[in-house]
Amino acid sequence: MLKFFKIVALLEGISLLLLFFVAMPLKYVWDKPEYVRTVGMAHGLLFILYIILAFMLKSERGWNSKQFALVCFASVLPFGTFYIDWKYLRSAS
Repeated sequence: MLKFFKIVALLEGISLLLLFFVAMPLKYVWDKPEYVRTVGMAHGLLFILYIILAFMLKSERGWNSKQFALVCFASVLPFGTFYIDWKYLRSAS
């Protein structure tokens, strides 16, 4: 399950960056809102899956409340999931 979480975390992080730095500028600068809908939907689904998997991994990995909160909070920050992968998941296989 950890490998799947790492994949979802990577995709969730990429989708957040695409939403913030590609789709939203396209919407507000060039008036193309369709990209926000598409990327936003993908990001929303990946976000929900990320949080569900984080709850499942909390007990499996033995994360304390602070670590779990950090893992969840990282999902709303640009580059946050990449940091979590580096800090908590890189040595895990």
